[in-house]
Amino acid sequence: MSLTFRWFLPTNGDSRHVVGGGHGAPASPAGGDRPPTVAYLSQIARAAENLGFTGALTPTGAWCEDAWLTTAMVSQASERLKFLVAFRPGFVSPTLAAQMASTFQRQTGGRLLLNVVTGGESHEQRAYGDFLDKDARYRRTGEFLGIVRELWEGKTVSLDGEHLSVQDAALARVPDPVPQVYFGGSSPAALEVAARHADVYLTWGEPPAQVEAKIVRLRSLAVREGRGLRFGIRLHVITRDTAEQAWAEADRLLDGFDPETVRAVQAGLARSESEGQRRMLALHGGTRDGLEIHPNLWAGIGLVRGGAGTALVGSHDDVAERIREYHALGVEEFVLSGYPHLEEAYWFGEGVLPRLAAQGLWRHPAGVRREVPAAQVPFAN
Repeated sequence: MSLTFRWFLPTNGDSRHVVGGGHGAPASPAGGDRPPTVAYLSQIARAAENLGFTGALTPTGAWCEDAWLTTAMVSQASERLKFLVAFRPGFVSPTLAAQMASTFQRQTGGRLLLNVVTGGESHEQRAYGDFLDKDARYRRTGEFLGIVRELWEGKTVSLDGEHLSVQDAALARVPDPVPQVYFGGSSPAALEVAARHADVYLTWGEPPAQVEAKIVRLRSLAVREGRGLRFGIRLHVITRDTAEQAWAEADRLLDGFDPETVRAVQAGLARSESEGQRRMLALHGGTRDGLEIHPNLWAGIGLVRGGAGTALVGSHDDVAERIREYHALGVEEFVLSGYPHLEEAYWFGEGVLPRLAAQGLWRHPAGVRREVPAAQVPFAN
């Protein structure tokens, strides 16, 4: 089971400081340090591709640029990199979404992956004209994905569902290949949808014991549906030549968190309806104490950012060891990010990936070999 690594396109802006936003957290001014222009995002995409990342996640929401449009433009500056496009089913018809995905596949040579985001914040959903409650949104997502998958199979679809209705829907051209569907969420309703429709279940970076419990639960639900699932994890990363250097960088980021900003962000996140966000908040409790919640797993990012709030912090060997730990639980895909995203892609790509390659856990998709210096080979005598 070879590991797959994806990076992140910061379509809400980038900085040498943590850029906040999402799930009720206000957007932070740091995002203006490096605006999310097509030129800058293309620079990150090319770096990620050259380093051996096989894809890049883009977020969705009012706090960032539109993921479909942005990735369509950035795709023209890269050759192999796939784009894990986050989108919300309630904002577009299933037939149109299936058509958009099909077009994206043809125009990029099959480089689309879909991250389905049901939406955990009712106030933001209402701003887009969606007035369903959370559980109803998940039921609608199930209907949506059922329609889309049948359209991708070349079927003509008619459905008069609880939330969605289509009549004689069909695609003139089906996507080739069919995009892989990624899905997250920690509530019972989310797990049911993931088991029935997802190809990859994507969890935020919780300690290994909590991740393992999710994997066990999802596998059981998927078996009940007669399906299999792959598993991925969403984490930030701070990796350096030594652990001291990595933790010094984490401390630098933490020193940039204004206490009033932390209070405002935590107050906003506390109102979130997302079960995943609640679990993130529980990892740090809104304080700066005890932020290393598992060896090399740091919850500091979540003090000022909604969504994924944990980072792997340590030497390249430390981070590689934590990746092996998650891998042993069944995690195959790692969706990573770091501030700033251009520089941190190089730290990880040149520091950690060669170590994993030396251990037979990863291979550069283009066959590029980067050797770990002899003095740094893991477990060398």
